[in-house]
Amino acid sequence: MIDSTGISVLILTRNEEQDLPGCLDSAAFSDDIHVLDSQSTDRTREIAVARGAKVTIRPFDSYAKQRNAGLALSLAHAWVLVLDADERVTPALAAEMQQVVSNVAEDVAGFRMRRRDFLWGTWLRHAQMTPFYVRLLRVGRARYTREINEVVEVEGDIANLTAPLDHHPFSKGISHWVAKHNTYSTMEAELLAARADDSSASLRKALFAKNFHERRVAQKAIFYRLPGRPLIKWAYMMFVRGAVLDGSAGIAYATLASFYEYLIELKAKEIRRRNASLPL
Repeated sequence: MIDSTGISVLILTRNEEQDLPGCLDSAAFSDDIHVLDSQSTDRTREIAVARGAKVTIRPFDSYAKQRNAGLALSLAHAWVLVLDADERVTPALAAEMQQVVSNVAEDVAGFRMRRRDFLWGTWLRHAQMTPFYVRLLRVGRARYTREINEVVEVEGDIANLTAPLDHHPFSKGISHWVAKHNTYSTMEAELLAARADDSSASLRKALFAKNFHERRVAQKAIFYRLPGRPLIKWAYMMFVRGAVLDGSAGIAYATLASFYEYLIELKAKEIRRRNASLPL
């Protein structure tokens, strides 16, 4: 029987022997921790089993499908917190989540929390573009869409939490971040090239849609139609968001994020030229 007031934890992994122990430690408030592993070749599964987590192995096909497969596991509780191995549940967040799920209205099916990204020990308070994520979900009333930078769709209302979730995207170093985002940019470019003529996203939806994720999807679609968007993004992050106020870490992050956009633009152009049988 599913416990209506408890919280299961779902962690997606692929060769996460370095970061997984810290993530598991931070999730120790839960008595039902699941690790969905994408065929790791290191000690990821061994570490998870040794610490009492339930491990399921599933070949990776897409980020959305992987997360949906995790939501379909035999979870013991009515709520599930979805994590990546480089994320850490702060003690304040663990306490707040356990409190809210014990007395929450039935129409609430998800909770949004602020994620704090760190680089070189610095919280990227100003540089971080999207700090709010829906990660605490009512089981059976949420699903993920989009193959890369997936979006969660929730059947019901979304409430807000105040305590933060900490994220360490550079825990394995700059080289690992660049390699990972090289893969991400290829996937984004394929999606961008496929919808080159898509003009369905409206400015009104991007600015005024009630649902946060609906606004983000529309904003991203409009942003992809802007000329010179890598430079626009860098200037926006630096001087509008205030990445410069985060010091050298903020400047580095803004530059890396803009370089990522530039890779997407170049790869999308390459795909279009290849499809048109033009020289590369």
